[in-house]
Amino acid sequence: MDARRSLGRRFRWLWAAYAVSAFGTSLSFGAFPLIAVLVLHAGPAAVSALAAAGLAVGAAVAVPLGPWVEFRRKRPVMVAMDLVRFAALLSVPAAYALGALTFVQLLLVSVVVAAADITFSAASGAFLKSLLDRDDLLIANGRFEATNWTTIVIGPPLGGAAIGVLGPVTTLLADAVSYLLSALGIRAIGGGELPPERTRAAKGSLLEGWRHILASPVLRPLFFNTVLVNALIMVPVPLLTVLMLGPLGFAPWQYALAFSVPCLGGLLGSRIARPLVARFGQHRVLITSGVLRACWPLGLAFVGPGTTGLLLVMAVELGVITSCAVFNPVFATHRLEMTPTDRVVRTLSAWSATGKLITAALTALWGVMAAFTGTREAIALAGLLLLATPLLLPRRPAAAPAVDQDALPSSAGPA
Repeated sequence: MDARRSLGRRFRWLWAAYAVSAFGTSLSFGAFPLIAVLVLHAGPAAVSALAAAGLAVGAAVAVPLGPWVEFRRKRPVMVAMDLVRFAALLSVPAAYALGALTFVQLLLVSVVVAAADITFSAASGAFLKSLLDRDDLLIANGRFEATNWTTIVIGPPLGGAAIGVLGPVTTLLADAVSYLLSALGIRAIGGGELPPERTRAAKGSLLEGWRHILASPVLRPLFFNTVLVNALIMVPVPLLTVLMLGPLGFAPWQYALAFSVPCLGGLLGSRIARPLVARFGQHRVLITSGVLRACWPLGLAFVGPGTTGLLLVMAVELGVITSCAVFNPVFATHRLEMTPTDRVVRTLSAWSATGKLITAALTALWGVMAAFTGTREAIALAGLLLLATPLLLPRRPAAAPAVDQDALPSSAGPA
């Protein structure tokens, strides 16, 4: 079966590196807002500002890196970004141990990590496209998606327990180590990697990525839809963190449990994505899962204390995550198919940077809004706006893309 087909030794190393770093990230789920609330006693506005500023400045820092990465070998860039994240995250437990941790340091670390995330994701997307045949991209993205949700099922409960036993910065230390291990895994991939050729299309700045997105009748609506959906799903998270850990009185392990158990839906969604595409077609699966993922988050505005509130959060997250786990690998594969090889890094960088900037702006806005209208009201507004986002999904299926010869692996096996 396709789900069990081997994609080669080099892909297995890439997959292993991804699994390690994904587990570290899931282990430290919500670490920055948790540290801000539990250690620095920050309120809703400060926690939202932390999330917003880190994303916004990180995206701005990453913008000039896109064109630079386009013309570099991708594996060294990926290793460098892993090491940058390792060093930045390691500084937080070090400062905490010395009694010198401040809100400003958390902010700076979040900026560095956000910029490295964007750069790494763009380089890895180009790396994956050159590593595999086009027919294998959906299989690979499905495996990454399944791995991501598997780690989230396991990581947050373990992270919550670790915080309760060993202290609030323990999970950031583990996350830092995971990036170091990821860098070693990427180094172990081996194989030759030719430097990208500077074609006419490869000339220019990150604006070329935005031009490609906005000029495409297929990518343009997906761009606006995914940017807004991701932002509106994320903006209530800091507010929900404060609400659950503060007035509602949930313990950190309960907070982690509320977001980890529903990730079982991610495993289901990622496994059925390819069969659904084979049966119903890529476009229909994109539209259906894209609509479904917007229908759930409004329920978070009604969370209450105790078991009932915990179960409500789990039910909402289960619906969101299952829908997203179907949508994400299909969308990621479609985006790679519709993007020429010599524009992949800049397109993914432009997409990611825009998404983070929009998320940052809306997160800051929602933090201010919550101070005036109340936390629940702000969460409810995000849920209501999400209900309108399916209108931005493409209404017609894309024409079959031309075969991109540059995307096919050469006999030398470039990475």
